Amino acid sequence: MTYSDEMAGHGEISSGSGRDECPPDVDLERVWLAIAADVWRRQPGPVERLAGQLTRSPGLARAMVTTPSLLLGWLIASAIILAAGTLATLGTGTPYVALFAPAVAGAGIAYAYGPGVDPAWELSLSMAVSDRMVLLVRVLAVFALNAALGLAASAASGVVAAITFGWLVPMTAVSALAIAVATVTRSANAGLAAGLGAWAITVLSISTASGDVTPAFDSSALVLPYLAVAVGCAAIAWFATRIPRGTS
Repeated sequence: MTYSDEMAGHGEISSGSGRDECPPDVDLERVWLAIAADVWRRQPGPVERLAGQLTRSPGLARAMVTTPSLLLGWLIASAIILAAGTLATLGTGTPYVALFAPAVAGAGIAYAYGPGVDPAWELSLSMAVSDRMVLLVRVLAVFALNAALGLAASAASGVVAAITFGWLVPMTAVSALAIAVATVTRSANAGLAAGLGAWAITVLSISTASGDVTPAFDSSALVLPYLAVAVGCAAIAWFATRIPRGTS
């Protein structure tokens, strides 16, 4: 399958009712072709070629590498935040990496896909690849990369193994909540606020009750609630993307 094959769906949008409402001298099909040519003319790099081989879809690979929260600037910012958490942990003994990692991942997940943050959002609606598949691939890629950064930061900070892996569960819950709110509201900012707000409330509540923040990510009593939130929010996000592509 080629890039042009996966863009073949654009005719469905241009031939719909919207075209009847356009001036007769405006050819939306030519407009979409021009947009497609501009977006897809860039030659794929090594990462995109590898992603294309893994997903067996050049269009899906292009959608993944153009994820807003996978761009170099965002990755550098995430790494800097986790590096600051590592230094703070080494200096104070408080596991700041475990506190920062879920928040960083939640922000990245919220901005993984959707109108207003993705330059290729409208164009992606005309792709042969489903919205759900694009969303799934992007979310998994963002989560995996942030998990890797967090694990590296935890290892560098020298915290115990229980804490190093303990924040992966709340990280999953925060990420699922962020993408659920972002897809339902069609607003990455709303998803970001929900994810960060819920995590901040959780940490502050536990800290106030116990005088320590570590139970927020190493308490076995919270594993099931975190997993329940993750599963429920993932189901909401899946349901929210059920709308047929090309509709709003």
